[in-house]
Amino acid sequence: MTQTTRRAADHLVDLLVAQGTRHVFGVPGESYLAVLDALHERDGIDFVTCRQEGGAAMAADAHGRMTGRPGICMVTRGPGATNASAGVHVAYQDSIPMILFIGQVARDMVEREAFQEIDYRRMFGQMAKWVTQIDDASRMQEYISRAYRVALSGRPGPVVIALPEDMLYDEITLPPAPRYIEPPRYQPAPGTLEALKEAIASAERPLIMAGGGNWTEAGIAALQSFAETQGIPVTVSLRSQGLFNNDHPNYAGHFAVGKVPYLAEALNETDLLIAIGPRLGEMTTDGYTNPKPPVPAQRLAHVFPEPEEPGRVYEPEIALISDTESFCKAVAAWEPIAPERFAPRCESLRAAYKQFNAVTSVNNDTLAPLYKHLSDTVPSDAIMTNGAGNYAAWLHRFHRYRTPRSQLAPTSGSMGYGLPAAIGAAVATPEREVYALAGDGCFMMTCQELATAVHHGLRLTVIVVNNARYGTIRVHQEREFPGRVSGTEMINPDFVAFAKSFGAGAARATDLDGFATALEEARARGGVNLIEIVQDRDLLAPGKRLG
Repeated sequence: MTQTTRRAADHLVDLLVAQGTRHVFGVPGESYLAVLDALHERDGIDFVTCRQEGGAAMAADAHGRMTGRPGICMVTRGPGATNASAGVHVAYQDSIPMILFIGQVARDMVEREAFQEIDYRRMFGQMAKWVTQIDDASRMQEYISRAYRVALSGRPGPVVIALPEDMLYDEITLPPAPRYIEPPRYQPAPGTLEALKEAIASAERPLIMAGGGNWTEAGIAALQSFAETQGIPVTVSLRSQGLFNNDHPNYAGHFAVGKVPYLAEALNETDLLIAIGPRLGEMTTDGYTNPKPPVPAQRLAHVFPEPEEPGRVYEPEIALISDTESFCKAVAAWEPIAPERFAPRCESLRAAYKQFNAVTSVNNDTLAPLYKHLSDTVPSDAIMTNGAGNYAAWLHRFHRYRTPRSQLAPTSGSMGYGLPAAIGAAVATPEREVYALAGDGCFMMTCQELATAVHHGLRLTVIVVNNARYGTIRVHQEREFPGRVSGTEMINPDFVAFAKSFGAGAARATDLDGFATALEEARARGGVNLIEIVQDRDLLAPGKRLG
């Protein structure tokens, strides 16, 4: 007989599978036991057991970046939800699709301050696209379908759904089979496309800045074709280096944390900035000073999938409301406009990029050669993840990203992101090599997720740069209060012994030869590995020393 009724928890899992979800990241909790039961030996979907909800949510974020589908995270109420909020904030600022399910108190206990009860609409209101609670199990399919649509549409982002624990046991009559939710596409208006074409035709020094979340490989390929045909140099916004092959002759660099001198000069000279996907946030614009709002000195064409963003800070001359794939495909079909006029500047910026990002651009720097060796050794499709800290400045300056979805890094500057992100990437793409870069402070925030990586038999390598201090904050301290060290010194465990205690391979390196040997052994060994790099404590940033 055809089953016409279903337990709500089982129906929820059915709906996740129908939407293509194959992995759920989470920490088990009593408030959603029925869902854990529904996942028991369920074909087509696996629960990745994490050790802390913040790590679980960050892993789900990374999984969403790799697949283009919402990363799924499940946590228990109260403390579980508050821990997970760190990953939700990352997904929101980076425009990454995610759905966070939170077990909730039973419906008859709401607003009594029951055990671990929180009003999630108030808690997550500013860091999620939609926050809701499913009180009526018969509407489960309606809510889940809407959640996928909201997470994937316009500017992608996280959705938070609370699940009252008693609701999950309700028996419901099954509705018709759900539809698979595809990310919607928004075609740019023909009139604004024509205006952009005319602006390019009259420009002398145009510049593309690509960025934002949820780019597709088709969109990236079309962006490359557009840049090649028109001869326009391409830069990327903060943490978006994986959007464009860094070895491509049109690639001119990225707008990093802190001013990149040659790019700041290039932006000042630009007479047409074509921003495709980025929000033009604080870090990318050097604290909203270049360009300077509200009306920038440069002519600005801003492409964004949500109409509320263009003009929010910067008033564009041309606003194109479109997803990046649709826009890039449209402009890639154009005939050449004036590539011979733009080519010399493109070549000049490319030369400046190569000079600035060469190891020889910094003096007496012991870390730069190690990062260059990493870039030269790993496959072109290797995935690099990182959290926050000055150690990442070497990665973003000296590593070359050559394949889509090869960089996973939070624009929110969230420490602890690297290892959970590597887990999410390794689960999504087990055929690719994955490396998590972390400072000692950054690593210690989510180091317990080593257990998750070993438990699930993943292949990834963690590279911990150890200077026994919160390096970024120490730099700010030395600038604002020279010599007055407060709160930034640390003691650390023996990282090699720590990693081995989980069953991971581990080695310590103090120079280039030692790092090269450790990297070779980790790649040959497979599984989970950790390499500790002992950093010269006087070295604060690329080419910059405490003295």
